[in-house]
Amino acid sequence: MRIGILTGGGDVPGLNPCIKAVVNRAEENGWDVLGIRCGWAGLLNYNPDDPKQDSSEWVEPLDSRTVRTIDRYGGTHLHTSRTNPQKVRQKDLPVFLHEAYPFGDKKTVDCTPHVLRVLDKLGLDALIPIGGDDTLSYGVRLHQEGFRVVAIPKTMDNDVFGTDYCIGFSTAVTRSVEFINLLRTPAGSHERIAVVELFGRNSGETALIAAYLADVDRALISEVPFNIERLAELLKEDRQRNPSSYAVVVISEGASMLGGQVVEYGQEDAYGHKKLGGIGQIAGEALKKLTGVDILQQQLAYLMRAGAPDSLDRMVATSYGSLAVQQLELGHTGLMVALQQGVYTTVPVDTCTQGVKRVDVAELYDSEQYRPRVGHLLGKPMFLY
Repeated sequence: MRIGILTGGGDVPGLNPCIKAVVNRAEENGWDVLGIRCGWAGLLNYNPDDPKQDSSEWVEPLDSRTVRTIDRYGGTHLHTSRTNPQKVRQKDLPVFLHEAYPFGDKKTVDCTPHVLRVLDKLGLDALIPIGGDDTLSYGVRLHQEGFRVVAIPKTMDNDVFGTDYCIGFSTAVTRSVEFINLLRTPAGSHERIAVVELFGRNSGETALIAAYLADVDRALISEVPFNIERLAELLKEDRQRNPSSYAVVVISEGASMLGGQVVEYGQEDAYGHKKLGGIGQIAGEALKKLTGVDILQQQLAYLMRAGAPDSLDRMVATSYGSLAVQQLELGHTGLMVALQQGVYTTVPVDTCTQGVKRVDVAELYDSEQYRPRVGHLLGKPMFLY
């Protein structure tokens, strides 16, 4: 058997241990593994009709020697992109496909027939895509086209539907708690209100858990619009109670004020998303006007996904990689590996497109006080989800 593996969307710590686990398990079976570089872009840009092309830009044979040390580092050895082959914009369409895929009055073209030709040309029997719901949604498309797919969920937002855990989440929380606590030093020294913005487009889980573990004063999550005047009063009280005269509020990048909109900018990507970021600065400026207190505003952003994975992400990533290959050994396809209630399992690959995963506000958040509140712990999994 020859299997392909790729990583798509944002990079997270844990991707490399997952790649290594897939390669090592496959090699034990005598299988070949081909790394697809730059996510779905690797398959889109590979020209199956050009025998002279340098294919190393888009594909890379992987073996135990190639991946021996990659688990020691963050990011992804295979690189990544946000390419969506079923919605390719004119500026992203490779030149050699221009005749085959005319745009006419369309904004995008579906290059799935080309991708299937490439998979056949490369001699791949199955594919293991690692990504969030956007990346995996195209894995679902390939499954529907009859190609064998076993998917692996990753995203530091931990918001892929159908699994309790996604690769990258633990490290993102670990980084966030570390930097939040480091920011207490300047916040306290200057007696300011610290506004710390974290990644989290639609789900506030990363911000909520980071705030819970760092014991911050207030937390604003994507699921609950906030009243800036009320927040200002709460933070003034928090600062007054603190012997060091400072307060800390954590805010998801996808959070919004009551009556306001999520802060977006730039062009939409291939999955229809604009970049997020800036609500922390907007909230900080408003808080300064309302409280008269100077603000320390910090976007953690890519620091949350920087560096090597923590031990939990290594454990899950390695286990997910091994589990994916085990499913192929059993002849299974059309699946996504998952964790549910602390147990490794699989779900149909299209599960990730069947719903949305959001914070259980009633159980885990105080919408009046803007802070984590765990109503009941008995029976909850380790990460409270």
